[in-house]
Amino acid sequence: MSRTPRPKTKLVPQPTTNYLPERDADKRPILETRHLGIDFGGLSAVSDFNVAVGPTEIAGLIGPNGAGKTTIFNLLTNVYKPTRGTILLDGIDTAGKSTTEVNRMGIARTFQNIRLFRQLSVLDNVLIALNNETRYSALSAILRLPEYWRRERIARDRAMELLSIFDMQPLADQPAGSLPYGAQRRLEIVRALATNPSLLLLDEPAAGMNPSETSELMDNIVKIRDTFQIAIMLIEHDMNLVMGICEVIGVLNFGRIIAKGTSDDIQSNPLVIEAYLGKKKEG
Repeated sequence: MSRTPRPKTKLVPQPTTNYLPERDADKRPILETRHLGIDFGGLSAVSDFNVAVGPTEIAGLIGPNGAGKTTIFNLLTNVYKPTRGTILLDGIDTAGKSTTEVNRMGIARTFQNIRLFRQLSVLDNVLIALNNETRYSALSAILRLPEYWRRERIARDRAMELLSIFDMQPLADQPAGSLPYGAQRRLEIVRALATNPSLLLLDEPAAGMNPSETSELMDNIVKIRDTFQIAIMLIEHDMNLVMGICEVIGVLNFGRIIAKGTSDDIQSNPLVIEAYLGKKKEG
């Protein structure tokens, strides 16, 4: 499948060696980390991690296996508590918040290992994520009053609308665990969107997808950003995907950012080449 090349993004420098796309440069970053770090058993897994993500930016985080990428996502969602540093979500410090509170503040994520309710239907997986928006009284639910059915209908319509992003409406009644691997990946993204995030974190969204599915995913990630006007930050090993849609890319190695910039900047950076391919021996 041929794809239309995307226009190059002009980056604008920010404090703490960060960059934002030009269209977001006059807005407050939706995410900003300052000197973020975490230690495990006295060893530094992440050190001095500084990043700013614009409100409508598609950002990429890449690096060799074991570089600390998923640890970063766990820090951003407060699964792990940082040893040092600050995480600001739309200018608000997330310190002391639970993972549920951080989600309600606007961060949603998918995982390397798919975490769906496999026995439930595709539709029910999305409806569960919409639970925070489906408000009615306990009495209304117990007695099945008209307000209950009205709210349930609104939630169902919203869930089907979200499934339409990936043309998954025909699969609504199928058990989630019966879907092909790529479709389960797409359902995870839909379920994350159902929490109405301002920042969507995607952990290896193209894992298990064939080239055609990956190309479609790239288009859909851009579509999600444009439709919902949210920021997206992704971890991915598929360099065609990263270089094709990410406007700012950070490269992590041994828990530290070693390079940051556009796809052209990253592909020509000698530190990045060394991290991935190893240092050439002197002849």
